[in-house]
Amino acid sequence: MSDLILVGVITGARGIKGELRIKAFTANPDDLCCYGPLFSHDGKKTWTVKRTGHAKGQVIARFKGVDDRNQADSLKGMKLYIPHQALPETDEDEFYYSDLVGLKAELIDGSELGIVQAVFDAGAGASLEVKTPDGDVLVPFTKTSVPVVNISGGKVIVDPPDGLMDQPPDEAQGSSLGNEE
Repeated sequence: MSDLILVGVITGARGIKGELRIKAFTANPDDLCCYGPLFSHDGKKTWTVKRTGHAKGQVIARFKGVDDRNQADSLKGMKLYIPHQALPETDEDEFYYSDLVGLKAELIDGSELGIVQAVFDAGAGASLEVKTPDGDVLVPFTKTSVPVVNISGGKVIVDPPDGLMDQPPDEAQGSSLGNEE
C-alpha cells in the first residue's frame, strides 16, 4: 500500500495481558482507534485495535491476537499506519501534512522556489521543508508565509519572511580575528 499515513508508534507494553502504549500522531489521540485496522509500514500486517485507556498522554490499547506482555514487547517501536482514504475530508484551509509533500513551491512573483520535501511541527508551529536549487529552506507554515495552498493544482505560494532567503555570508570572505596584516 503506497497511500499509508503514519498515525502512531508503539512505545511499549503495559501490564501482563498484552496491552500496548501508543504515542498517537492524530489531532485527537482517541481517533487512532476510529479509522479501522492499523497497518505496518508495508501494509502487510494489520491489527484490529481497541482503546482501553490513557496513561501519561498516550493511548492504551489492545490488538487482536496480542495476548501477553512478550507479544506486546515485541511490537515496541512499530510504526502504525492507516490508508489515506480512511481519513475524514478536510475543511477549507485545513490540510493533511502528507498532502503537502511533493507540491511545487512558488514565490509570490510566480518564480519557482522548489518542492515541498517534508512538514515538521516541533511544537511552536509547522514548517515546510522546501528543496531549492541552493539547498533546503524551512518556511513557517503560516497564512502569512504560505498564503495559498492549492492541493488540486499541485502547488503552494510562498511569501518568505524577511531574511529567510538571504544568502549567508561567504565564510572565505569573513573576517579572521587576530590575523590582520
